[in-house]
Amino acid sequence: AAEAGGREMAAWARAVRGLLLDISGVLYDSGGDGGVPIAGSVDAVRRIKASGLKLRFCTNETQATREKFVKKLQGMGFDISVAEVTAPAPAACRILKERSLRPHLLVHNDLVPEFAEIDKANPNCVVIGDAAENFTYANLNEAFRLLIGMEKPVLISLGRGRYYKETDGLKLDVGAYMKALEYACDVQAEVVGKPAKMFFESALAEMGVPPQQAIMIGDDIENDVGGAQRCGMRALQVRTGKYRSVHSLHP
Repeated sequence: AAEAGGREMAAWARAVRGLLLDISGVLYDSGGDGGVPIAGSVDAVRRIKASGLKLRFCTNETQATREKFVKKLQGMGFDISVAEVTAPAPAACRILKERSLRPHLLVHNDLVPEFAEIDKANPNCVVIGDAAENFTYANLNEAFRLLIGMEKPVLISLGRGRYYKETDGLKLDVGAYMKALEYACDVQAEVVGKPAKMFFESALAEMGVPPQQAIMIGDDIENDVGGAQRCGMRALQVRTGKYRSVHSLHP
C-alpha cells in the first residue's frame, strides 16, 4: 500500500505545472525594521524559477503598494516583479469600478496610492485592509457610522486573516476588525483576497494553469490551505510564519 501511495504521489507531482506562493510568513517575516527573509527562501524561489514551473506570488499584503512591497523583497535578494504578484488592492479596485462604488478607506497610509484612480467622494461603501496603527477607535467608529447610515451597507475587506507574524511577535490582522464592523452593522463583508475563490482563480488564470495542476504554499491553514483546497488545488502548510502546531491539520 505504501508503495502504491508513493507511485500515486510521484505521478501527481509530475502533473504539477504551477506554484502559488504566499509571501509573509513563507518567504520573509515582516517587521518595523523592514523584516527578514526566512532561511533558504531566496534560494527556493531561484530554484523554482530555474525548474521551469510557473510561479505566482499570492499575498494578502495590504500595508504597502505592490511596487513598494516588491522593491523591499528585491532588496532582500528575491527574484520577484510586480507583474508576478496577485494582491487584494488591485482586485478591489476592479470591483469598485465595475459596481460604481465610492469607498471610504480604512487602510494603511502606504496602501492609499493603489486607490488613486478611484472616486472617493461621497462614499457609498467601506473598504477595510490591514490598517495597523490606523485601527484607532475613532477610525473604526467613523467606518461604523458610515456603514450604519447606508440603506444597503457594503463592506469590502482586503482579506480576513486573524493574525500574522512580525519579527517582534504576532499582530492582529484585518479579520478581527472586519468582524467588529460586521457585528456592529449586521452586515456580511465581501472578502477580496485569500481565501476568496475569485482571488485564487485570478492567480491561476494569470499563470494559465488549471487548479488540478497547481499547489498553494502558505503558513495560514484557513486562508492559504483551506482557500486553495476549496478552489480545487492541493496545498501545503509551511512550519514558518504564523504556523503553530495547535492549528495544523491532522493527517
